Order: sequence, then C-alpha cells, then structure tokens
Amino acid sequence: MKKLILIFTMAIISGFISYGQTNLHAFTVTDINGNAFDLSQLKGKKVLVVNTASKCGLTPQYKDLEALYKKYMEKDFVIIGFPANNFLNQEPGTDEEIAEFCELNFGVTFPMMSKISVKGNDIHPLYRWLTSKDLNGKFDAEVSWNFQKFMIDENGDLVDFAPPRENPLSDKIVNWIEN
Repeated sequence: MKKLILIFTMAIISGFISYGQTNLHAFTVTDINGNAFDLSQLKGKKVLVVNTASKCGLTPQYKDLEALYKKYMEKDFVIIGFPANNFLNQEPGTDEEIAEFCELNFGVTFPMMSKISVKGNDIHPLYRWLTSKDLNGKFDAEVSWNFQKFMIDENGDLVDFAPPRENPLSDKIVNWIEN
C-alpha cells in the first residue's frame, strides 16, 4: 500500500512539474487551406503569432506584418496569422474568403491558419496556452482585440506580447527579432 501511495504521489508531483511546460512546438493547427500545420517545424525560429481580422480598423497592419515578414524571413523569423471572429464580427468570412482577401489586398505571404476562437468558452488550445500563465509559465495575456501579437523564441517559449494597436514594425518587436 505504501508503494502504491508513493507511486501515486510521484505521479501527481510529476504532473505539477510538467504543468505549464508546454510550448508552441507541442501544437498542431490547421492552415487556411485545411492542412495540418505542425508548429514543431518552427523549431529554431522566432515566431510572431497574431490574431487577425479583415474588417477591423487595425486591418491595415497586414501591410506592416507582411513587410516585417519579408525583411526577416531569411533570418529564422516567421509570422503566423490566426483569423478570429471574436470582436464585433470583424472576421465573418470563410477561410477561402479570408485567404483571398489577404492576398488581393495586402499580398500576404506569411502562413495563415484556419479561423479560430482566441477567447471565450471555445478558445483554441493554442490561445489558451498563449493567454494563461498557468499553462505558459510566463504571464496572463487575455486577447483584448484583433492584432494582438505574441512573441515566441526559437525554443518555442512565450517571451512577450504586444497589444493590438502596437505597430508590427515597432522598436519593441524589431529589437526582439534582431536580438
């Protein structure tokens, strides 16, 4: 019986130690074309994760996100866009409509994923990790609007975030990429 209690206790302690240790590379998401996208393929790259919307006052940020991506993509940097319809129905389209909008209006070439929820009861597991200190081990960062930016290091660990209104070409984001 003592042995069973010891094993049970060790399992619980092990669970607490690993709780919050997941990183970006543990997730597989769906890209905007319906294909599985294993985020572990981004090991060794800095990643900017952004929730996007096509009918938002901040939608012009796509232009600066694309410029940032083109400037640094050869330097182990990638942006991943996650369309979300969580704020005032500002991303009502289908994945196909969103992809067409991004390409035609902003020439987006960085990876876009399938539309997800970034808050609420139906929050996507990746965004649950990004926004919860209990899971990411860093901080709580509830998504407050479209175009919130999460900075992930080469090891897949969350390091910081920028609020929606912060320009993708801000010193904070550029310095993080360059250093």
